[in-house]
Amino acid sequence: MMVPTELTSAAPAPLVETSHDLPLVSVSVAFRRGALEDPEGGEGSVRLLGRLMRRSAGGRSAEQNDALIEGMGGGLGADVTQSTMVFHGTVIARSLDRFGELLVDAVARPSLPEDELGRLQRETLAELSETLDDDRSLARRWFRKSMFRGHPYGRSAAGTRAGVQGATIERLRALYGRLIGRSNMVVALSGDVTLERATRFADAVAAALPAGQALADDTPDPTLEPGRSLVFVDKPERTQTQILIGGLGTHPHDPDHLALAVANTAFGGTFTARLMQEVRVKRGWSYGAYSSLPIDRRRQAFSMWTFPKASDTAACIQLELEMLEAFRKKGLKKSELSWAKRYLSRSHAFAIDTASKRVGMKLDSNLYGLPAGYYENYLEALRGITLEDANAAVANRLSDENLRIVVVGTESVLGNDVRAAIPRLADSSVVRYDED
Repeated sequence: MMVPTELTSAAPAPLVETSHDLPLVSVSVAFRRGALEDPEGGEGSVRLLGRLMRRSAGGRSAEQNDALIEGMGGGLGADVTQSTMVFHGTVIARSLDRFGELLVDAVARPSLPEDELGRLQRETLAELSETLDDDRSLARRWFRKSMFRGHPYGRSAAGTRAGVQGATIERLRALYGRLIGRSNMVVALSGDVTLERATRFADAVAAALPAGQALADDTPDPTLEPGRSLVFVDKPERTQTQILIGGLGTHPHDPDHLALAVANTAFGGTFTARLMQEVRVKRGWSYGAYSSLPIDRRRQAFSMWTFPKASDTAACIQLELEMLEAFRKKGLKKSELSWAKRYLSRSHAFAIDTASKRVGMKLDSNLYGLPAGYYENYLEALRGITLEDANAAVANRLSDENLRIVVVGTESVLGNDVRAAIPRLADSSVVRYDED
């Protein structure tokens, strides 16, 4: 949850990356808070607020705003993550000033009408119902809930049916008053724009907003209860399953953060990594097999993801657990480390090949409080990672015992086999796929 710190009235300097290759400008107006600010039982409120601000910009209707944006040759969206709310769009360079006026209307002058909230709630509830047909989304939602049980990261930024249904215009207006202010705003522009023009743009947005209360993130670091825990998400007539297995991962301020990321690249980060070779290439159990290490302001999860046919589920889980245990105990081979470092070094060129990607890195660094030089010194730091660094990071940061395992499938068909495939299983539960 965010808590207020000191007030400030200074307009933040914009983040800018200029490229005149195309007559387009990409714009982001971001705020350093997100779904962590949802009240207990009101999951989805901040996301509803962001979308309602965009729809009711300047007191106009959603249809009127859509027509204005299309007339400028642009697009505008509002995205909410656990930690951020970002209004982002792209527009033809000659229309940037008009686009800026509309963005100011969205963040500083939305009418937040109750009737539009009702329409938005109905649409959002329909979207939540549609996700019940997406087994991968179900697996991710229940993995997050299991992994971060009792922690704010366990709640859905998209919301729950109860949270969306219970949202009131009074709640959203109160959230707006608390969260939207220039003290918590970051503006980023890229493309066919100069620093001078970008500064005028950012100043115009800041001038329309109150200073507000600067907010600091006091969300605690997640912890994980010991043992292996299974959540079986029961869904009828599944011929294929979704599997997520993982535990606590890394934080950007960890001294071994990059070393663990390099090791993960070799283990499950690419199409030629260990997981893919063993699960898909050798056995043909799953079309894909990957592991990931996302970042946020607090520690996130390490996870392995596969989606085998139902008859291969138990064997696939058993193999993944064995591979994770071997990964921790034996680490990488020298050839794997060399390949991973070479791959990351070469692919880095594609991470910075456009102005929008480069300014996106600056924006992430600002919003998430990344260490100084996190992106700027990446290649130099990558070259310094040794085999000992990578293997120590795996052994110290990852666990093959304190794990959360989520399976989406038909429990009556697979439940017993799945439980039998998990040695030292501490606890197991079954939930309906359509539970909130």
